[in-house]
Amino acid sequence: MRLNYFTMLGAVLVLTLSSCGATLTNQPLTQAEQPTAAEPIAQNQNAIRSGTFVKAEHPTTGTAQIVTRDGKQVLELDQAFETSSQGPDLYVILYRTEAPPASIKEGDYVSLGRLQKFNGAQSYVIPDDVKLEDYKSVSIWCRQFNATFGYAALSS
Repeated sequence: MRLNYFTMLGAVLVLTLSSCGATLTNQPLTQAEQPTAAEPIAQNQNAIRSGTFVKAEHPTTGTAQIVTRDGKQVLELDQAFETSSQGPDLYVILYRTEAPPASIKEGDYVSLGRLQKFNGAQSYVIPDDVKLEDYKSVSIWCRQFNATFGYAALSS
């Protein structure tokens, strides 16, 4: 009888913690944060700006480039892109300076959406109202802990 009680208590605890974790990592996104996938294209084809990722809080490698495709500006991460899978709430952002700080302030960045995967080629459509000249880097940012995982300074 006592064993059944502890088994049920354990099951309830696991379900409660699981739902709490889902609540923390599945917060609703604003329209601007919704990921918009685009097919990756060949490296440097129509590249406007590009940069190589460097470590901030976590090792992050690979190359980012902004290209024009079908009249849209698209940020692409190459096949060599990789960042830590330890982040629960990772986003791809454009940041105003070449080297974003460890913790960022609202208004200094624009979110391109949730990170689609921790490694490999992926791309993000940049909203039409974003002025690229206002942003000097792309960053992988953990929203939950306000931590910059890695970034790439963008140059022409």
